[in-house]
Amino acid sequence: MGKPKSPRKVGDKEALAVGTMVRGSAQKLNLVAGLIRGRKVEDALNVLKFSKKGMAEDVYKVLASAIANAENNHNLDVDSLVVAEASVGKSLTMKRFATRARGRSTRIVKPFSRIRVVVREQEEA
Repeated sequence: MGKPKSPRKVGDKEALAVGTMVRGSAQKLNLVAGLIRGRKVEDALNVLKFSKKGMAEDVYKVLASAIANAENNHNLDVDSLVVAEASVGKSLTMKRFATRARGRSTRIVKPFSRIRVVVREQEEA
C-alpha cells in the first residue's frame, strides 16, 4: 500500500525537465529560452552551445536533461523531438548589503530563476 501514483504533468508523447535554482534574472533567462522555443532538439542544442549569452549553459543542461528523460523514462525517439515549451519564472532572491560612503549602505539583489523545458515527439510529415 504505497502512495497513489500522481498523474503526469505533460502529455503521453512529451517529457519535461525543470531547473529550479538558476542564478540570474528571469528576464535574461527568457531571452535565451526564446532562442530554442519550437526548434528541433538538435538545432536547439547547437544554438545554445554556440550562444554568447551566459545563461545558455544553464538552459543547455536543462534541455539535455529533458532529452534524457524522454529517452530513458518515456521511450521516445530522440531524433524526432521538438522543444514544445520553454517557460521561465522567478525563484527566490537573495538580499545583500554593500557599504557605501558616509556610513550608508545599498541593497544588492541576487535573483534566482526557474526554467521548465518540455520536449514533444513529433511525427515525421
